[in-house]
Amino acid sequence: MKRAVRLLHAGRLRRLPALALVLTLVAGGFAAWAGQDWYRAAHDEQAEYAAQRDAALSAGEQAVQNLNTLDHRELKRGLDLWESSTTGELHEQLASGRDEFTAQVKEAKTVSTARVLSGAVTELDDRAGRARVLVALRVTVEAADGAKSDKDSRMLGELTRTDGRWKLSALGQAPVGGTSTG
Repeated sequence: MKRAVRLLHAGRLRRLPALALVLTLVAGGFAAWAGQDWYRAAHDEQAEYAAQRDAALSAGEQAVQNLNTLDHRELKRGLDLWESSTTGELHEQLASGRDEFTAQVKEAKTVSTARVLSGAVTELDDRAGRARVLVALRVTVEAADGAKSDKDSRMLGELTRTDGRWKLSALGQAPVGGTSTG
């Protein structure tokens, strides 16, 4: 009887290293699979492209909002923000027309506040550092007499990546409605 118990006990002891080996191999296989999956995700070009698209959209929306917001009481701060949001020809236009524009806004004594309703990247060339965005926004203008008016508009912006940051290089109204043919 003792011999049967010993044989039974010895059989269990032999299975334990085999079970440990199997579990080790399964864990190692899982670790290799997870590591490979992580590596692919970390080096995925589509993920990097999506990150650049999101960065361009965020910068584009903010820049369009900045260029549609201005308070005559804090004119220098607002115009400095305009210039820091832009690059290229648009930046040059804003900088060269600053004095004339300052006089107009001071005379009108208006406060305009923009709020982004939605936005989308319509084109992205990450390698060239160029993007285009379409931004819908609501601009509220408060006149000197306190009267307020809201205007919804759609803006098309071109962005250029400068020193690792996306900045507006062109901005204009998006066409509304369809075009006629014929």
